[in-house]
Amino acid sequence: MDTLLSASERDFALEMRQFYRSEIPEELRFKVATGQELGKDDMVASQRILNSHGYAVPDWPTEWGGRDWTPVQRHIWLEEMQLACVPQPLPFNTSMVGPVIATFGSEELKQRFLPATANLDIWWSQGFSEPNAGSDLASLRTSAVRDGQKYIVNGQKTWTTLGQYGDWIFNLVRTDPTVKKQAGISFLLIDMRSPGVTVRPIQLIDGGHEVNEVFFDNVEVPVENLVGEENKGWTYAKFLLGNERTGIARIGTSKVNLARAKAYAAVTKTARGSLLDDPLFSARLTRLEAELTALEMTQLRILSTQAAGADAPDPRSSVLKLRGSQLQEDISELLVDVLGPQGLDFVTDRVQGAGFSDLPLGAVDALPAYFNKRKVTIYGGSSEVQRGIISKALLGL
Repeated sequence: MDTLLSASERDFALEMRQFYRSEIPEELRFKVATGQELGKDDMVASQRILNSHGYAVPDWPTEWGGRDWTPVQRHIWLEEMQLACVPQPLPFNTSMVGPVIATFGSEELKQRFLPATANLDIWWSQGFSEPNAGSDLASLRTSAVRDGQKYIVNGQKTWTTLGQYGDWIFNLVRTDPTVKKQAGISFLLIDMRSPGVTVRPIQLIDGGHEVNEVFFDNVEVPVENLVGEENKGWTYAKFLLGNERTGIARIGTSKVNLARAKAYAAVTKTARGSLLDDPLFSARLTRLEAELTALEMTQLRILSTQAAGADAPDPRSSVLKLRGSQLQEDISELLVDVLGPQGLDFVTDRVQGAGFSDLPLGAVDALPAYFNKRKVTIYGGSSEVQRGIISKALLGL
């Protein structure tokens, strides 16, 4: 892909590549490269290193730690990070609530939250989805009723990723039930230590604990924790989701995972030699490599025509989200097929707490990742939602 970059962009890519491999501890990158689960301390340590060098939140305004980079430079920053197996900055902080506060929040909210958000001194959780409001997010029913200088919040959120670590949660709440559903929603910041907030884990099929339910029972929230204007939360949510969808393509991560599958296939013996010598497998691998290259070329084409610092989300990000999420699922399935029965043994060991002993490094997370990746075509706006955006905003249908 270097041939599609200018000389200055190639120099920038080399700078990022050297930084990630010299400044981020090797043990952290090794965990990512071999599919090991990262703990909270791992993610905090990595993000604080990035932030201390000005690399945690490059797409924020410069006065809050951002960099005056082009969209292509931001792409290089992220892809080189993924290729180096560096833990990515927590997206709830850096690409979701941070940009919303920086764009729509009061000066007081910016001063109070943005520095701590960039440095991961505050771990943010996302309170969007509800049991009956997933892809149809505007149907949410969690209410916030104003009572003097506070809101009283009642309701439930679900699929709250890593909510067990959360210090604060940014919530979409219904503040006006008398208007059409998109018009009565507000964006509220809630301290998760507040009385009445309960976090309950959701056990996943792979034995892990990544997502949670969050309950609000008469939770009191100061009015100053409202972002922007009351009943304008749907506008802020669309802004947030536009930022999220571009990152969900995760091209660098898909490159790494495809390389892992290819390397393991090379040492998997078959009657023909190795699995790479099997024509059906080779054709499948080649198709994925070609589709991933096409996706990256599409992303670079989109980025090269984007205006730096544009506030409105680019509807073309839906194309990246749609294809990028499908490729992540396809690559995770490929690695499971390469592993075969060994992957099933690992899942049994993980659930029973026996650990893994004889699986090759770089493949230990194959089946858990396969199960987990089933979600990527749903969160951040399902594939059906992305097709709707593409048909209306891009094709004019």
